[in-house]
Amino acid sequence: MGKRLITQRRGRGGSQYRSPSHRHVDDVKLPLKSLKEGVVVDLIHAPGRTCPLSVIDFEGQIDYQLAAEGIKVGQKIDVSEGKVAAGNIMTLAQIPEGTPIHNIEGIPGDGGKYVKTAGSSATLVSRGAKVVVEMPSGALKEFNPECRAAVGIIAGGGRTDKPLAKSGKKYHTLQSRSKAYFKVSGVSMNAVDHPHGGGSHRHVGGPSTIGRNAWPGQKVGRLSPQKKATKKRK
Repeated sequence: MGKRLITQRRGRGGSQYRSPSHRHVDDVKLPLKSLKEGVVVDLIHAPGRTCPLSVIDFEGQIDYQLAAEGIKVGQKIDVSEGKVAAGNIMTLAQIPEGTPIHNIEGIPGDGGKYVKTAGSSATLVSRGAKVVVEMPSGALKEFNPECRAAVGIIAGGGRTDKPLAKSGKKYHTLQSRSKAYFKVSGVSMNAVDHPHGGGSHRHVGGPSTIGRNAWPGQKVGRLSPQKKATKKRK
């Protein structure tokens, strides 16, 4: 009996493809503007995330933020347009050019949507009617000057330096974030398991393009590709 295709299994969902929300510590959004100053009371590990979290006490109200490199317990976190220091939260209009930032709001007040992975940061390039930010990918993106961001580089950037050493450890690492384990290519499978499998050879053995209206078990390969554009002769 053949196995279900990986695309079908992913579509059905299940624990392997579902975010472990019951293990998440917090949604990690930038604090409200009404809060002015807080103190870091602890640094904790957050399952399902690649970076640690800082536990901040805002006048009796506990909040969780992405920990920036160099942050420490007892440090004060300023939310009211204070000085440029790691962990402080400011509007993009107040942050100098060349400053590394993270957890950037896409719309003023949404709590932060961009640059939230361990070891990553964006760089503020220029300010004006729109603020231009260089993203970790190298792309330049425009933001509203009223959008806020946290200053600094996200901690935990060295997590990939130590090798996993064995397959089982990688399995548990991916499982903690509900990421799929190793995938086997279709041409390596038997014919009963995949449309590209079988034939005692490691190639598809026929056209790998498939129509958009194909039945689910056949919808693998290049889905409904565009025709090659040809110049018309005058």
